[in-house]
Amino acid sequence: MLVKDVMRYPVLTVDERATLRSAYQVMQDHQIRHLPVTKAGKLVGMVTDRDIRLAVSPLAEGGPRHLEAAVGSIMSQPVLSADPLDPVEEAARLMRRRKIGALPVLEGEELVGIVTGIDLLDALVTLTGVEKPSGRIEVRLPDRPGELGRLTQFLGREGINIHSLLTYPDDPKTVRTVLRVGTPMTHQVAEMLRIEGFNVIWPPQKKG
Repeated sequence: MLVKDVMRYPVLTVDERATLRSAYQVMQDHQIRHLPVTKAGKLVGMVTDRDIRLAVSPLAEGGPRHLEAAVGSIMSQPVLSADPLDPVEEAARLMRRRKIGALPVLEGEELVGIVTGIDLLDALVTLTGVEKPSGRIEVRLPDRPGELGRLTQFLGREGINIHSLLTYPDDPKTVRTVLRVGTPMTHQVAEMLRIEGFNVIWPPQKKG
């Protein structure tokens, strides 16, 4: 999944000469928290509702700004951005590392979209397939070639469709594999996997 698949467009923007009051009103009217700031149509900064609230607060460094102050005086710059063809996980990693809630999306110098943390959560929901009727299986696999293939081949032989599959490191020698399968009968599937020798973490084995 790419950034272009989850970004929002067209993008609301605010000119750097706009007042803090007007920018905040735009955010309130459209229920958004981030606004790209432009100058002569080009992206030059970002401003958030939090930036504006802090700027006009008595706790602001140097004293509170007036609501008629220009957005350009408080905007964040330079601007971090994404490309429409970036993988969503790269956008998520950048936002997490820099602790920001949104990325403007640029195609060359043209602002073509914006991606937020909520958009990335929506992408995660889609990628994991949780909105489809399905069941969740989690298996710990040895971190060596062929193990994932062995798991998927077994499920295929049993006629169990895999809607989604994610893996992540568990320890230096194993990985966890989380599958969404096309059946709610996950306890039965888990027992079949255990009999086949797989280390099933979820669903847990029934007692008795």
